[in-house]
Amino acid sequence: MEINLLEQIVIPIIKILFIVHLLIIGVMVMIWSERRVSGWIQDRLGPNRVGPQGLLQPIADGIKFLFKEDLIPNHVDKPLYVLAPAMLLVPAMVTIAVVPFGSSITIAGIDIPLQVADLNIGILFILAITSLGVYGVVIGAWASNNKYSLLGGLRSSAQMISYELTLGLAIIGVLMLSSSLSLRTIAVEQGAYPWKWNFLIHFPAFLAFTTAMFAETNRLPFDLAEAEQELVAGYHTEYSSMKFAIFFMAEYMNMIVGSAVVVTLFLGGWHFFGLENVGGEGSILAGLISFAIFFIKTGIFLFVFIWVRWTLPRFRYDQLMNFGWKFLLPVALSSIVVTGTLWVVVKENQLLWIGIGNVVAAFIVVAIVAGMLAMDNNSKSAVQSTPAAAPLRGLDVVE
Repeated sequence: MEINLLEQIVIPIIKILFIVHLLIIGVMVMIWSERRVSGWIQDRLGPNRVGPQGLLQPIADGIKFLFKEDLIPNHVDKPLYVLAPAMLLVPAMVTIAVVPFGSSITIAGIDIPLQVADLNIGILFILAITSLGVYGVVIGAWASNNKYSLLGGLRSSAQMISYELTLGLAIIGVLMLSSSLSLRTIAVEQGAYPWKWNFLIHFPAFLAFTTAMFAETNRLPFDLAEAEQELVAGYHTEYSSMKFAIFFMAEYMNMIVGSAVVVTLFLGGWHFFGLENVGGEGSILAGLISFAIFFIKTGIFLFVFIWVRWTLPRFRYDQLMNFGWKFLLPVALSSIVVTGTLWVVVKENQLLWIGIGNVVAAFIVVAIVAGMLAMDNNSKSAVQSTPAAAPLRGLDVVE
């Protein structure tokens, strides 16, 4: 009875508290990292006054937001206005529950997997919960009763529809080869060596999924829901104080969760050349090393998020939609077809051929789509450049 109580209640509560606090600390680290890395990329200092190397800057920002006056404009729909930030934050915090952040630890004969909940439909749970985040954006935009906010909410919903399809279709090939929807099983199936990880076997799908993840988290170059130069601040224009801070906490949490999911699905999870088994499988040392490996991989991917933000300009809205529907979606579909076809032929002996087939198919699809778009643009240009017949006037009419 005591063991059941320990396994079913005490240990899950400890893991939940650990992962929630880790997420909050991760948000603070990301706030500091984004400002320091952007300073490094732009050849400037960044925050360096509050604490050594500006490490206490996130705490100063949090205190500032906490003590700012919480203004609620008279023209907003107050219940929805207050609800919107929470609807964006909660899905980001709930999603991490099914992501395995290490192997397992055996203590007093109890095997403790480093994961809050190992659902056998884990990937479906992630896709379902992350898609709920758009409601927070849309409700916040609608409740603000502001035309700029409303435009940002509409953009976010259209963006979600475009990229959610790619997000789901890009992982179908991964699910085929692993024959499971459990994230832990997918990570274990990839093994310890990078040449067996899914990012090589499904490289086009990996790029499509990563790009869709950028759009899903509203990060540059896909932050059309905010677009300061066009929409002031988009869906959170009317927000201030802690409600404004919660929107940004949700964005950084989504980045952390998205990076962790990419690492699990495509980059081998907590595996790296067998280091995750140092000290024996199930030992505390092996568990800590596996957690450190997963943590480092996720951190590297988060750096890519920041790097891309300060490297690429924002897409125009029509370019964003065209890119999603005309390039990423066909690439994701081609990955499904090629993986399914070659898997029947080569089975598991020659996964390299599946990787080569996916790259070749993606190249052909992109070339065909680009060629068709170029022909369409040329035909439109030809029509526009043809001079229209001048209207007859004066003596021309008589002649």
